[in-house]
Amino acid sequence: MTKFKIGDKVGYSIKFLRSIREKPTSEFCHAKGKILELKNYGKNCEIATIKWDNPNIPENVNCFNLAKVGPNLEYCAC
Repeated sequence: MTKFKIGDKVGYSIKFLRSIREKPTSEFCHAKGKILELKNYGKNCEIATIKWDNPNIPENVNCFNLAKVGPNLEYCAC
């Protein structure tokens, strides 16, 4: 279902960050992490457990709100 796999480096997607009106200086904009686990809860819900580089970021995130870290149009390079 997802484009992610365990071990992928991820951050919040730019689309998600804009939807919650995060500022470029926020912790969420700069957070990067590694997927430790993926759980599927139905057609449109897959939750990733992430080991973030910042302990203030929630570890469980809907994959819909993530993007792979690196040069791509979905990743927020704040």
